[in-house]
Amino acid sequence: MKENKHIQRDEEATKIFDNRSLANDYKNLAPILKPGMKVLDVGCGTGAISKDIGAIVGVNGKVTGIDNTESFILSGRESYKDIKNLELIHVDLFDFNPEEKFDLIISARVLQWLSNPKEALLKMKSLLKPNGQISILDYDHTNLDWNPSPPESMQAFYDTFLKWRHDAGMNNRIAEDLPKLLEEAGFHAIEKINSDELYNDERADYKSKIGIWSKVAGSLQMVEEGYLDNELRLKAIEEYNHWIATEAISMTMKLNEVRGKI
Repeated sequence: MKENKHIQRDEEATKIFDNRSLANDYKNLAPILKPGMKVLDVGCGTGAISKDIGAIVGVNGKVTGIDNTESFILSGRESYKDIKNLELIHVDLFDFNPEEKFDLIISARVLQWLSNPKEALLKMKSLLKPNGQISILDYDHTNLDWNPSPPESMQAFYDTFLKWRHDAGMNNRIAEDLPKLLEEAGFHAIEKINSDELYNDERADYKSKIGIWSKVAGSLQMVEEGYLDNELRLKAIEEYNHWIATEAISMTMKLNEVRGKI
């Protein structure tokens, strides 16, 4: 049963990754992409954003996507097998030692999950060509903005989620701390670009996007680790889904893109 649940979670995550695009989910990156560039996408998921980058860098460019979840890479290789300038590799960043260096390294929504983001930035720096550039896109989870406020049960769940992340060594406000981390890692010409994600009824998928927190609450991990009462978890899902259906107007997730050069 546990294995089946794990497979189901992988399938749900794959679907989320497949629905991403450069235009919607890395909206400020395109202007710095140039034909002929060699780009590395760290934590690429299924490669949906990577393949959009490939279309811009063109036949003389190349995009390499790496991810440490094999099922995502296998799915992406099948979905995008006809894209000649896209290579997807199942490997952890810290075990990735290619012969080539890259003009640009990007990483979207990845460092938020790491307890060692500075070490990850140093590893990425070592993979850049001279004068190469890095772009990191990530969240400030401490400033999630719901309109109107969701049920108290979901607010309690979300507070617990932030505590669980903090206790595991993850930085809940990494979007705000990225400029300092890049500076400490030796990057210069650092820029911070607001890339907030606003979900409202101007988007056909806004209710499913707002529903991300029901999916997060679907995991039993925080219950199993003693952070959360299962009754509260189930109540949060039920009441939050009702709120989405009857009251939700919008949700804004605070997101920054931070760039640096070597």
